[in-house]
Amino acid sequence: MKVSGFTFIRNAVRNDYPIVEAITSILPLCDEFIVVVGNSDDGTRGLIEGINSPAIKIIDSVWDESLKEGGKVFAAETDKAFAAISADADWCFYIQGDEAVHEKYHPLIKKEMHEALNKSNIEGLLFKYLHFYGSYDYYGHSRRWYRREIRLLKNIKGVHSYRDAQGFRLDDRKINVKLIDAYIYHYGWAKPPQGLTHKVRNFNKFYHDETWFAEHLPETYEFDYGNADRLIRFTGTHPATMQKRITATNWNIDFDSKKLRAGMDFRRKALQKIEDLTGWRVGEYRNYKIVER
Repeated sequence: MKVSGFTFIRNAVRNDYPIVEAITSILPLCDEFIVVVGNSDDGTRGLIEGINSPAIKIIDSVWDESLKEGGKVFAAETDKAFAAISADADWCFYIQGDEAVHEKYHPLIKKEMHEALNKSNIEGLLFKYLHFYGSYDYYGHSRRWYRREIRLLKNIKGVHSYRDAQGFRLDDRKINVKLIDAYIYHYGWAKPPQGLTHKVRNFNKFYHDETWFAEHLPETYEFDYGNADRLIRFTGTHPATMQKRITATNWNIDFDSKKLRAGMDFRRKALQKIEDLTGWRVGEYRNYKIVER
């Protein structure tokens, strides 16, 4: 069984993406790893080269910044990486530059890949998510945060990144997946206030034009932590690849859960209560079809 990792990245240093931690968190499971490096001016390519693994294959890329509708440029870069995967790869393991997988899940992931390899009804494996927010000590747990996404795909012709690269499609249909009991740790929002202000401004450049920017993100914009709805203190351990970064953390933040909850309107509170009691997320967007659990 051959596994190929794939990802894309641009200006990881300037934007403080833990791309090295992301790649190395799943590298032990991969026989090759495709990294599409966009036109960067901050040493990102050298950062990837510094991983110093024979499995890493770097592809240089220039982003088409005219693709602003819905973040399509992210999907375009993801597709470049997927297209470079070796034809003899069985599984394709996708990870984004602000994600990581805890090594405790490696045996389970390997087992699930082996078991699903020859099951034609399973085209991908669906992961659960932990979205860290504001710091490495809290994660978001509400309807504002997506619960699951496909991160392992069989190497099937016709697979492509969908919308802004959050998920995938096979031709024009949803991919048939098995939900597995492994988590992706998402660190994109685990930043200090100034870091999140920069993230929001940079991220939205790939979704909106200057007119929208001037109206919604003026120079005086500052990030507001209060839109999380509900946060839970994290009591587990982080992936080993993230430990050095977490140890170097130089900011502290504490959240008032009552104030966050007070900001939720009645509808959101009611829907959240239903989910808490039943596990059913009413109206949840699912860019996949679960065929096995």
